Amino acid sequence: MATEVKTIDARGLKCPLPVLKLEKRLTDATKGTTIVVLASDPMARIDIPLHCRQNGHDCAVATAEDHMEFTVTVGAASPA
Repeated sequence: MATEVKTIDARGLKCPLPVLKLEKRLTDATKGTTIVVLASDPMARIDIPLHCRQNGHDCAVATAEDHMEFTVTVGAASPA
């Protein structure tokens, strides 16, 4: 069975809104779900990975020309 991938487009939103949108999506997500967050606020580079570490999710960051792409795997890490 393929892993479910959900996308949140938070480009143009200032933190903490990208984190809040991620948190809302996480409430319905099952372990192993992948959530991709697109964000343009530079603070998201700090806030989203920190939120993931604190809550036991893996987070990989890629940088595009005008935004960052955070790939979050639900429940893939131990909470810090």
